[in-house]
Amino acid sequence: MSDKGKTLLIIDDSPFIITGLLHQPEGLPSLQKVYTAENYADAQPILQSSRPDVLLLDIHLPDVNGIEVLRRVKQLYPSVVVIMISNQEGDVYRTRCKALGAAHYIDKSTEFHLVSQIVSSFL
Repeated sequence: MSDKGKTLLIIDDSPFIITGLLHQPEGLPSLQKVYTAENYADAQPILQSSRPDVLLLDIHLPDVNGIEVLRRVKQLYPSVVVIMISNQEGDVYRTRCKALGAAHYIDKSTEFHLVSQIVSSFL
């Protein structure tokens, strides 16, 4: 992939998590734009108009389950790299998300500090 002008969309309903995630990618020179949304309804127009290169997607959203959002995004926008983020430990969610097309699964409680590195690997 070319590393110029890439876009990132973060969908997470926690302002604390969004703020933390926004501070991590600052060191990624390949990011041209970072969008945020607290739910799927707010993210839909961004997905349609901006077609982000990478999507950081929480499993627990207030309007639509993140796993269902993953399914929809991969069906409608298969080129979008989806990285799931969740506090859900264990292989059940990780395995399910990978089977639905997630490129990576980040456990917020143990791997949050790796977000920038993981996003960078997909740009």
